[in-house]
This record gives sequence, structure tokens and C-alpha cells, in this order.
Amino acid sequence: MADLITVEDPDDPRLRDYTGLTDVELRRRREPAEGLFIAEGEKVIRRAKEAGYEMRSMLLSAKWVDVMRDVIDELPAPVYAVSPELAEQVTGYHVHRGALASMQRKPLPTADELLVGGARRVVIMESVNDHTNIGAIFRSAAALGMDAVLLSPDCADPLYRRSVKVSMGAVFSVPYARLDTWPKGLDAVRDAGFTLLALTPDEKAKSLDETAPHRMDRVALMLGAEGDGLSTKALMSADEWVRIPMAHGVDSLNVGAAAAVAFYAVATGRPHL
Repeated sequence: MADLITVEDPDDPRLRDYTGLTDVELRRRREPAEGLFIAEGEKVIRRAKEAGYEMRSMLLSAKWVDVMRDVIDELPAPVYAVSPELAEQVTGYHVHRGALASMQRKPLPTADELLVGGARRVVIMESVNDHTNIGAIFRSAAALGMDAVLLSPDCADPLYRRSVKVSMGAVFSVPYARLDTWPKGLDAVRDAGFTLLALTPDEKAKSLDETAPHRMDRVALMLGAEGDGLSTKALMSADEWVRIPMAHGVDSLNVGAAAAVAFYAVATGRPHL
């Protein structure tokens, strides 16, 4: 059973995992280096726990202690009960959901391990650095049956708090790995039997309907960053370019929305908006 500890000092060193959560650059450096990430909200905390992540501690406002009592009773990690005002002082923002947990990261699998582990529908992201988009893409990948996610070396951290929150914990459901090199690392994907499809609004691309990725044995769908899209090198590394047909003069969708449409096409063959 976890210890329930009331904390009244925002500088208490036991709260260090939660300090400065709005300092993006600090947290990007610190969390992977220290092997931790922050789960926010009851549902996300429970999903992280169910996915087998070890809990380091929880930070709860008083009204959430009873809600999380079953989790508290099962775990040896300390639970810090604080006022909403103190939580805001520590984290740098108003913790609307009243519950935070510091979780221990797991070692990431290698790309090769994911590719030979039975995956047939893979997402590949290049330079996606917006945490909201990362979270949205993982949520759609989980919901629409994608098997794994591969990230270029410069993609944002899927376990950053904002990504985890937007994904509603779906980042725990879809296995992911980082490619060591880019775009050279794509060779291993092709060697594992995947057809590399680059999603682009370019007029030279075939529509997803024409390409029929749902009929392919193994598909890796490549997505680029918001605005810039896939780099020229990434496009040149693809086997085919694919696009989502647009109407009313719209040239493209937000990458999170485009990903959801494309994932549906990969799973079912119905890419129409």
C-alpha cells in the first residue's frame, strides 16, 4: 500500500518529478535522461498502469484521493496530497484533472524487433515535432488498427505529457521505436517486406483509392510534419506517393486529421472524406 503524504511546501524535493511541467525544453531534456514521464488524469494514469509502466509517485489534490484509492492501495509508490494552489506552484499550470503520476519509462524496442514481430500496418513519422499532433496520430493509430509506429530521429517524444494527454493513453497501446538513421533507416522497413507509401498532397500522387493499400500484404505509411510535409529525401525513398482526394479547393488536411483518414483507408480501403 502506498504512503499518503501531505505536502505543503512547493520546494519539497520529493516533488521534483513534477516541477516546471510547462518548461518544454527542460522537460524534453530531463525526462528521457532520467527515465520518467508524466501521466495526467485518472484515465491516462490507469492506462499507463495497465500497460505495465512502473509508478514512481502520484501527485493528487485532495478530492482525487478517494477516486484513485484502488490504485493507491495496490502500489508501493508514494502519493503526495497537495492543494490545487500548491500543485499549480510546482507544475507551472492549473492541474485541471487534479491527478498526476510520475511513471518509469521502459526500454524502447528496436525498429527491427517491431518489423519482424508480426506487424503488417506500420506508421512512419518524419520530423513531427508538435506534441499535439504526435498524440492525435497515436490515438488514431490505436483506434484504426495500425500495428506499430516508427519515428525519425528528430521526432518529438510520444511520452511527453501533452502527447500522452492528447492520445488519451493510446501511446501505451501502440508499440513504437526510433529509426537510427534517416532516411537510410527506411531500407530496413523495405527489406522486411513493407511497401513504403508517402502521404503527400502532390498532384503526381495516386489517390489512396487507386493504390488500395488494404490489399497489400505489408504497408508502411509515411507522414511528414505539419506544413512542410515529407522531405524530398523521404519522398524519394518511398515506393509510391499517395494522397487523400480533396474538395472545395482545400489543398490538404492537418497531419493528425490526414493520418486518421489514411489509417482508415489502409485498414478498410475506404479513404473518402
